[in-house]
Amino acid sequence: MREHDYDDPKTYCDPHIAEEPERAALTGMLPAEKFASLQAQTRRHFLRNFTAGVGTMFLGASLPELCRSLHAADRGIDGNLRIDFVRDPSNPLSVLPPQLAPTAKRIIYLHMAGAPSQLELFDYKPDLAHLDGKDCPLSFLAGKRFAFITGVPKLLGPQYPFHRAGQSGQWISDRLPHLEKHVDDLCFIKSMKTDQFNHAPAQLLVQTGNARLGYASIGSWVTYGLGTENQNLPGFIVLISGGNMPDGGKQLWGSGFLPSVYQGVQCQSHGDPVLYLKNPEGVSRQARRSMLDVVDEINRQEHKEFGDPETVSRIAQYEMAFRMQIEATDTMDIHKESAATLAAYGAKPGEASFANNCLVARRLAERGVRFIQLYHWGWDSHGAAAKEALNLGFQDRCRETDQPIGALLDDLKQRGMLEDTLVVWGGEFGRTSMKENRNGGSPFVGRDHNPGAFTIWMAGGGVKSGYTHGETDAMGYEIVKDPVEVRDLHATMLYALGFDHRKLNYPYQGLEQKLTTVNPARVVGEVLA
Repeated sequence: MREHDYDDPKTYCDPHIAEEPERAALTGMLPAEKFASLQAQTRRHFLRNFTAGVGTMFLGASLPELCRSLHAADRGIDGNLRIDFVRDPSNPLSVLPPQLAPTAKRIIYLHMAGAPSQLELFDYKPDLAHLDGKDCPLSFLAGKRFAFITGVPKLLGPQYPFHRAGQSGQWISDRLPHLEKHVDDLCFIKSMKTDQFNHAPAQLLVQTGNARLGYASIGSWVTYGLGTENQNLPGFIVLISGGNMPDGGKQLWGSGFLPSVYQGVQCQSHGDPVLYLKNPEGVSRQARRSMLDVVDEINRQEHKEFGDPETVSRIAQYEMAFRMQIEATDTMDIHKESAATLAAYGAKPGEASFANNCLVARRLAERGVRFIQLYHWGWDSHGAAAKEALNLGFQDRCRETDQPIGALLDDLKQRGMLEDTLVVWGGEFGRTSMKENRNGGSPFVGRDHNPGAFTIWMAGGGVKSGYTHGETDAMGYEIVKDPVEVRDLHATMLYALGFDHRKLNYPYQGLEQKLTTVNPARVVGEVLA
């Protein structure tokens, strides 16, 4: 009998060996698939299986005490039972009930990347207008960090006229005539603050609750906690306009430590809604289905062997992409809207624009998408060039966004959707009361970053209409009444969706991770209807 080569899979799994019973018994011949499974085993698998046996003996001895410990671990600091967000991994976006009675079913978040100047839009300061061109008080500069201001800058008054509008008498500039028609639907927070003064970390803080990379975005938290009503579309969709990505990049809609199925899916309102979604030329839908079935079976075998939940998520995402080939294409097709609707938004099919994205946002909301995130780039009004000057580029940004936002609010209201859709508008910080002074005699006017005060507004979804919360000083530079931290805003948004922000959590690195982090946060109840 020749010696058997145990290292050669061809010899080890040769079916002809079965013709030699004695030899087969001696060599312990195995089927090919079993041999492949053994090949995948490592020392880690051995140690895991070995320690599992030891663990079983330990459990038998200490089970009563362990049960008592687990029962205590199921309760939070306040003694309440923790919420179970576990789902069937094959359906990770299935709908879960909210913890509390919600006032909103979905969120449309309009982020103006670059930080629009509140002093040219909503926070009117007549005293600042009177002091235009005067030296900035030294008290404004002491201990402060600026991105570009140096020396002693000049104060800069509002660059556009303001007036009161609506029955609520809200101050608004002449740059937003379409939004002005909805001023009585808006809830302003004029006392927002942040601890970040550069764009990327400030955007990360606003969108993920943390200025560092690797944390889950608010849209990911919402879809993790609630799922989504339409299983043929992602629960969290991102649309971008303005010609550039926001400074924080794709991390702004990433899932961080949450399972990857909860990350935002970037779509576009022109061309293919999702890149590489459609079948390659010559591949039919039936062929794609057959290929997907084979890939799914391979992934199921892998999950059976190694138990990685991300493998099941991968199967779910492949299946979602297959369903999206029909649903997403239909949803993003604004050709199906009436000429009157297109004109109301200023939308033009085939273009990449904020107007198109706002119209798509309404179509997504109608179809049950839980969190719809729009980014519009270009609001960084330093005045270093025409495109970022308050007296030029800022006007263009207002024209690009004012009509579509007005039309979106109109559309939602007419369809009875504004009452359960929370619309949020804002940037990552505010702008200074001083003129940026790095360009000497430049004709372009700009303001530097101001983390100490900025304005956001919300509409629908259970917030007060025609209401203003918070106040800044006479120069619009610092908050003097009712400051609101970013985490307070997050807690309030989650509350509108039916969450106690302290109980929307995920275990990671030894902590119960939360959108509002471990720092104290409060729901801004004053803004809720």
